[in-house]
Amino acid sequence: MSDNELLELEEEEHTSQFTAPVFWRIMGIIKPHWKWVLGFLITIGLVSSLDAYFTYLNKQIVDQGIKFSDTAYIIRIAWIYGSFLLMQSAFVFTFIYLAGVLGERVQYDLRKLLFNHLQDLSLSYYAQNAVGRLIARVTSDTGRVSELVTWGIVDSVWAVMNIITSLTFMAIINWRLALIVSVIIPIMVFVAAKFQKYILSEFRITRRTNSKITGAYNENIQGVRVVKALGREDANLVEFQQLTTRMYKASYRAAWLSALFLPTVQIIAAVALGAIVWYGGVQIGTGFITIGGIQAFVSYLTFMMWPVQDLARVYAETQHSIASAERIFKLVDTQPEVHNRADAVEAQTLLGEIEFDHVDFFYEDRKPVLTDFTLKVQPGEMIALVGPTGGGKSTIVNLLCRFYEPQNGLIRINGRDYTEYTMESIHKRIGIVLQTPHLFSGTVRENIRYGKLDANDADVEEAAKIAGAHDFIVTLEKGYEQNVGEGGNLLSVGQKQLISLARAVLARPELFIMDEATSSVDTLTEALIQKGMEALMKGRTSFVIAHRLSTIRRANRILVIEDGHIAEQGTHAELLRARGHYYRLYTQQFRHELEVQYGVADENEKNDREDVTADSIMVKREKSEAVAAD
Repeated sequence: MSDNELLELEEEEHTSQFTAPVFWRIMGIIKPHWKWVLGFLITIGLVSSLDAYFTYLNKQIVDQGIKFSDTAYIIRIAWIYGSFLLMQSAFVFTFIYLAGVLGERVQYDLRKLLFNHLQDLSLSYYAQNAVGRLIARVTSDTGRVSELVTWGIVDSVWAVMNIITSLTFMAIINWRLALIVSVIIPIMVFVAAKFQKYILSEFRITRRTNSKITGAYNENIQGVRVVKALGREDANLVEFQQLTTRMYKASYRAAWLSALFLPTVQIIAAVALGAIVWYGGVQIGTGFITIGGIQAFVSYLTFMMWPVQDLARVYAETQHSIASAERIFKLVDTQPEVHNRADAVEAQTLLGEIEFDHVDFFYEDRKPVLTDFTLKVQPGEMIALVGPTGGGKSTIVNLLCRFYEPQNGLIRINGRDYTEYTMESIHKRIGIVLQTPHLFSGTVRENIRYGKLDANDADVEEAAKIAGAHDFIVTLEKGYEQNVGEGGNLLSVGQKQLISLARAVLARPELFIMDEATSSVDTLTEALIQKGMEALMKGRTSFVIAHRLSTIRRANRILVIEDGHIAEQGTHAELLRARGHYYRLYTQQFRHELEVQYGVADENEKNDREDVTADSIMVKREKSEAVAAD
């Protein structure tokens, strides 16, 4: 992976701390489930109170039962202890159940929110963000945030309630010793504040690097054929090791700081314990505290160490979750560059005149792609776009589909600025077949029906017949119920393209776009696709981006696009007679086909002879096509 590719995977910097806005946004996630939150908070409070009360009962047993050998009192306390223990078990079950259900609901809500928002974002967002990064948002980041708002809250509330109830019972036993313990709490808070900045910073570095690693996994798995074909395994391994080493170092520093936090808390607690034992021993002589009271204080302080350690653990994990929450909020706050106007209306039809009126467009690098581009297309007209790579052909259809919008100029449909229509009403009336067909996991029938979800089986099969896909589908083991695999990887490129065409046929679009759909298929499949295209284009406006020029001879107009301009336009015969850009493209392609046919593509010594052959055949073909056109 190059430095530029790494830059594309670079995570956004998040320098904000755990401030009130971040906290309230996180809390807003659980607002719809406040009843569940209230339920487990109440049960946690009851469990914590009973824990503290059990220690107080132990004090009573020592001071009243054992000291005075009162067996009946001890038995009565034992019954109370056992009864409350059963109640506590029920409360523990309840809050664990409630927290578990809440966690699943929060994660479901987050993933649904992100998935819906990702579908609303413009194509420019996906061009700037790696797939691995987006997958990390929807999977690992949502998981961490749901852990924070459930078990993070459970552990934090349990710890805080234990500290509060312990201090309360300490104050009841001896307020002077309780005051010593209460002094320790601000010290622990101070230590936690010092650790906050460093732990959060290291976890953010870890999460950024993790997204890069996810992106690297995704790219290498998807491009495994290219990697193996070019022998890039060793080079990719070195680059991947650099990423994993960076993540290891950041994770190591974060783990080291988190590990240092706990011993620091334990040392502070040990100092407090020594002070209590010393001062309590002095107080026994004056009668201000009993032996059971000293024992209870030691138990309470020891008991408080676990909640404080839990707070330290939760605190370290919270830093990780905050970084995930920041990135989720960053994604949710991203607004689509292309969106509906407030006064947008439903487009009733796209079967009208289409006009590009002095359109200028550029991508993020601000390098002009289209400059002062003007074009008028009549209803039912077939427009073919040809020209060198990077000339602006795909940009024209992307603008027409309103995946992007022009920076200057207007695009009109039926004489009306197309931004006055809702995007949904435009998109559902356009059918697209791309150069690289994409199928979804499922059956052949499900993939064709994706073009019109309410279509019945007969409609699906009729669309497949029109597209020329039916004949190969029935030869599959399960026919229309055959599973196509992830991305259609169980089918050939030609088969996937025919299913994509059938999907477009089923949708019955008013505007049809073919983006080099035949460039990667064999001649036989090309003929089938060409036949399906002709059936689909009847009565519809269509735009065809062609690599194989033989597929566009019947186009009403052929536009040669170079450097964002129309270099020339006309019918196939007119452009051949003009002997301009299109003529050169066409003759070069036909000459290459002849060279391949005769097996002389790499024989330099036969070039001159084949030049003569190609040119003579081309002249004959031009004459016959011109006569046919006239």
